Amino acid sequence: MSQMEKKTLSAPDEKRSFDKGHLELVTLGGVTFGRATLQPGWKWSTCVKPIVNTESCEAGHLQYHVSGRIRVRMDDGSEDEFGPGEVSLLPPGHDAWVVGEEPVVVIDISGMVNYAKPVKSVP
Repeated sequence: MSQMEKKTLSAPDEKRSFDKGHLELVTLGGVTFGRATLQPGWKWSTCVKPIVNTESCEAGHLQYHVSGRIRVRMDDGSEDEFGPGEVSLLPPGHDAWVVGEEPVVVIDISGMVNYAKPVKSVP
């Protein structure tokens, strides 16, 4: 029989930092929740791409947008902008950046397990 569990993003299982942002992760019942905080000036292609070494973000995201505004450009050229109270589904293959001077905070329930993890080089 499963047991009730509780964790808080204020005391995460793991924390990752990158240029102009950080990520806090907790895992419950096999689901990893990530809270990303992205500062003004953050852009995936300049702040995370150097860490992961891919052309665009390869993580798919299902996110709840808590604060700030973020713009996303898919590899096919389509774009949209997201803000507080919205839920977004972003397939792999995109770039994103903070719009304006307010930090962006998102809660992600599908794409943060390997987000901003350095790529291991092959010997």
